Amino acid sequence: MKTATETVPFRNLSLVPAQDATDDIRLSATRSLQSGMAAMRELTAAFEGDLGEAFERAVLTIVQAKGRVIVCGVGKSGHIGRKLSATLASTGTHAFFVHPTEASHGDLGMIAPDDVIIALSWSGETAELGDVVSFSRRFSIPLIAITSKPDSTLGRAADVLLALPRVRESCPYDLAPTSSTLIQLALGDALAVALIEKRGFTSAGFKVLHPGGKLAARLKNVQQLMHDGSEVPLVRDDTVMSEALIVIASRRYGCCGVTDADGRLVGIVTDGDLRRHMGPALLNTPVRDVMTADPIIVEPDLLASSALGLMNRKRITALFVTSERRPVGILHIHDLLRAGVA
Repeated sequence: MKTATETVPFRNLSLVPAQDATDDIRLSATRSLQSGMAAMRELTAAFEGDLGEAFERAVLTIVQAKGRVIVCGVGKSGHIGRKLSATLASTGTHAFFVHPTEASHGDLGMIAPDDVIIALSWSGETAELGDVVSFSRRFSIPLIAITSKPDSTLGRAADVLLALPRVRESCPYDLAPTSSTLIQLALGDALAVALIEKRGFTSAGFKVLHPGGKLAARLKNVQQLMHDGSEVPLVRDDTVMSEALIVIASRRYGCCGVTDADGRLVGIVTDGDLRRHMGPALLNTPVRDVMTADPIIVEPDLLASSALGLMNRKRITALFVTSERRPVGILHIHDLLRAGVA
């Protein structure tokens, strides 16, 4: 039981900075960022040596494995490991995180002989990883180690050693994992990106694995969002403008497409065309004399995000969708905004 004189150490610390401490706070942030950038430069330089060769072997080991990638780590390395496993899983590499402590109490059964284990430990001496390392050796499961100490227990046991440079933490006491976790995270992301490229993982794969949220909207294609059938405003090139105006007004896209006798899209009539040809004779003028020829078109399989980019560059609000130059739909910028593409 505490006596009246006992205090918890941090309770006497002032949590409210003085007004004149603002500059010190900003300098602290700047020093932290500079420390992180210095650590990243050291990591990049390490790829010119043994790390680069080991990284290649790690990627090939994962690609050639018939099973999954099992990621393990404790503490801050564990948090980085969870992020790594999630990134791998979302980019075409079957992966999941196994906590080393839980592994010692039955979760080793989640690891199969065809799997690959990635173990993260800055010191390489994390006691909780012992059973996972022993299990990998006993059943000849490839072990990839991410550590800063090649001569550690983990480093010596690994089949592939990704040795991180010994960087100084941005913590003023060189204690709290900061710069070290940053380069662990960066190396994990580099591993995931290399696997994306090695496997040929495409945006179509992203679409399958990311069915929800804004990313899913960006990965939709034009065909999924366009209007088709009777909703597409179309007139023949010999139609008079009085009839074309009725079509434009009834469809509410602010335009209509113009087709030739073979059904190919040859032009578009927009409000700009109407302004340029406004006059007493407009209503009886053939559409071919008013339209803008060779309008901007897109294919049905174009990504919705690419269609939005095209609209922004060309400063237009609608696109006709064609297949072999024949109109199959129309896409309005409001369709993209409603779908969350922007």
